[in-house]
Parts: sequence; structure tokens; C-alpha cells
Amino acid sequence: MIDYNLGYVVDAIPKLQPAAEAGDVEAMYYLGESHRITHMGMTRDALEWYLKAAEQGEPYAMLRLWGGGACVAGDYCPEDAEGWREKARDEQLPLAEEGDAEAMLALYYIYGALDDSDEGNEWLEKAAEAGNPEAQDRLVKMIQDGYGFYWSDGRRLEAAETLARDAANQGYVPAMLTLSGVLSDKGEAEESWEWKVSASESGMVGPMLGVAYCYLNPAEYKELGGGVCFAGQDKVKGWAILYAMVEEIDNQQAESLMEMSGDLLTYEQRQEAEALSEEEWLNHGPSLSKFPPRYGF
Repeated sequence: MIDYNLGYVVDAIPKLQPAAEAGDVEAMYYLGESHRITHMGMTRDALEWYLKAAEQGEPYAMLRLWGGGACVAGDYCPEDAEGWREKARDEQLPLAEEGDAEAMLALYYIYGALDDSDEGNEWLEKAAEAGNPEAQDRLVKMIQDGYGFYWSDGRRLEAAETLARDAANQGYVPAMLTLSGVLSDKGEAEESWEWKVSASESGMVGPMLGVAYCYLNPAEYKELGGGVCFAGQDKVKGWAILYAMVEEIDNQQAESLMEMSGDLLTYEQRQEAEALSEEEWLNHGPSLSKFPPRYGF
């Protein structure tokens, strides 16, 4: 899952397969995802693992089977439902009605696939009200894009902030970055920076790059549209973070930033940074991740 969450789906396949073969439903689903993403579409291997996950009640695998035409093109249809969308709905709806927030979120996607976005949005709102952080984060993005009626842009931002803050406070890392963006839109730059740092410290690759570059070269970071850094320049710290990203996950963007900024540090400072990286960042803390959505593209 570390490889999958970083987008290294080819590398993830042989590591997910033993768990999937041992009966882990989550591994089955993500193995199907890895095959589908690798080949940019449904393959025999992806189909096989989605079917196995669907047999264990995995709703997103059912949606992938529907989207990939498993029933129409391959005659891999559920025996007890009209199709895979309908089977996912029939299994998740009773759970959602009993208060299962994960099922409520699944219904948002299921009803979307059934071309009933109004019903899906209602279930998304219910999932958010039930405290599901992924649903809250998704709803924030919809509100930012114009969903819902608000008397003013200020009230819209307040509603988005409330949801994003609740999700972020639950430790849902993507919501930390979302909240940072909402606060930036509200002009609250200092707290926006603090939440970006929180996302970075929680292992989110994008914010970590930004925070590292902010320490390394705050003036250029601001010029490139990154915003204001609410920390003094610390070239050693910035280099240390980038070095950890290169060594731990071979991050090409971090490597490029180091190549661009190498003349900012002396040889001694780079040595100091590498020692600091090994002490504070490299293979310390949570696994680095891009935090891809469970049901994305």
C-alpha cells in the first residue's frame, strides 16, 4: 500500500498479491486498481480481482465492474441483481439506513453511477453529518465549486471551513491541505501555513515539497505562488527534508529542487543537512503518501 499510495502501482502488484490471495478484501480491490491503472483500463487480471472483492461485498469493486463493462461485454454479471451498480446499492443501502457512514459515502458514488446525483448528494451530506472525514472533505470541494445555496461567498467559505476543520481534526490528511486552501482563501495566511505544515508532517508528499522549498528559498517560493512562509529561512532544514524524500521514495521533484538550489548551501551545510535528515526525517514518522482517493479516476 505504501507503493500504491505513492503512485508506484507496478511495484505494488507483486506485494499486494500475496495478501489478496490470502483473502484480504482490501488487497483484492487495490490489486484490481493497480492492474487497471497500469494498463489504463480493464484487464483480465483487474477483472479477476474486482470480481473476488465484489464477492466479499466490496462496493467500489462493483462500481469498477460496472464501469469496465464486465456484465455487458464479458457476461460477468451478479446473479441476484440487475447489474453491478444495482447490487452495490442493494447491499449498501440497508447499512447506510442503519447509520453506517462508510456505506453512506459509498452510496454517493453508487447513485452517481446510477445517474441520480441528487440522491447521491443527499447521502454524501448524511455521511458528512455522521462525521466521515472523507465525505466531509469531498463535500468541501463541492461547496467550493458552487454546490449548495449560501447568501454570500463569506458564508460559503465558513461552511467549507467548518467541514474541513472537522475532517482535519480527525487526522484525515487530505483535509489538512483542503483546510489550508480554505483558510488561504479567507486571508488567514498564517493558520493556512500551519495546516500545510501539519499535512507535511503527516507524510503528504505535495505539502512536504512546498514546506521544504519554503525553508530552502522562501523568496522564490513566494514568487512561484506558494504563498508566505511563516518560518525563517533554514536552508539546512529544507535540504534535509528534500534529501529524505529523494532517499526514501526517489521523489523526482525533490531531486530537481535540490539540483536547482545546490548553490545555496556550502558543502558543510549539505553534510549537516544529510545528517539531520537521517536523524529527523529519513524513514522516521508516517509513510510518505500522495493519499489517493479510494474511488478515483
